[in-house]
Amino acid sequence: MTGFAVIRDDTPASAIPKGAVVAMGNFDGVHRGHRAVIGACLEMARVRRAPAFAVTFEPHPRKFFSPDTPQFRLTDEPAKLRLLAGAGLDGAVVLRFDAGRAATTAHDFINHELVGRLGVQGIAVGYDFHFGKGRGGSPSLLVAEAPALGIEVDVQPHIDFGDHPVSSSAIRRALEEGHIAAATEMLGSPWFITGEVIHGEKRGRELGYPTANIRLDPHCGLKHGIYAVRVGRDGKHYDAVANFGRRPTFDNGAPLLETFLFDFNGSLYGERLDIAFIAFIRDEEKFESAEALVRQMDDDSARARAALAADHGAFPRLGEVG
Repeated sequence: MTGFAVIRDDTPASAIPKGAVVAMGNFDGVHRGHRAVIGACLEMARVRRAPAFAVTFEPHPRKFFSPDTPQFRLTDEPAKLRLLAGAGLDGAVVLRFDAGRAATTAHDFINHELVGRLGVQGIAVGYDFHFGKGRGGSPSLLVAEAPALGIEVDVQPHIDFGDHPVSSSAIRRALEEGHIAAATEMLGSPWFITGEVIHGEKRGRELGYPTANIRLDPHCGLKHGIYAVRVGRDGKHYDAVANFGRRPTFDNGAPLLETFLFDFNGSLYGERLDIAFIAFIRDEEKFESAEALVRQMDDDSARARAALAADHGAFPRLGEVG
């Protein structure tokens, strides 16, 4: 087996590597708590000379149980898989979360999916991970079942940030409030998005700040404002400043991420860029004139350059997904 393998519900049994050690969770954001679970999985796999896989669910179970509630995900499926690949795992088992899976009891999931289909010999989970019908599966259940099943179970304790455990919910709140440093600390690396550059109104070019424009997920809860960002393109990183918001000086339209890459010339239309958020500069605001906006953009750029210079090149570690 080479590369980062992705196993799904319809993957033939012959293509599933048996005897793997798995880290199990939803892994939204692949934050520091998730990375502790992944680290335990990797160590168990090293000792056992076994492949190490993540077991995760798509769509996120919250989407299934509350389909009409907006879901601000830290990472969509492709981003999550790239982070899992970058964490050193051999692959991921992506299980579709639907009505059938929601109705599967924890015992059936352990016996039929984990042991029967995947043939796992070890499982790492976080202290608060639950699974199965009615969330009946828990770390304590896995520990109790392990001896009879002949598998090893490792339960990782919580990792704290301040007075609270690191969690995907806490990171979402930090991003919603523009607390980028806190989000980065809990994630272990900068939060990032990936998107395709689209055509805009070309106003930035007219103002001397041509931007790469990307539509984020409509449910993205990131605070509107100006950010110091780092852009990943073709294996290279570019420092940049970005505005996420509605452009109140001009049209107050749908939210758009507009990114100005420093010291870059060339067309980016149609390309997919990774944009990592390094620092929050200021709130988005309305200006009385284009000239006043340009003066502020000059200041924003200087502040972004300073923040990026102090950051020493931080960027998420992303792997290739086959």
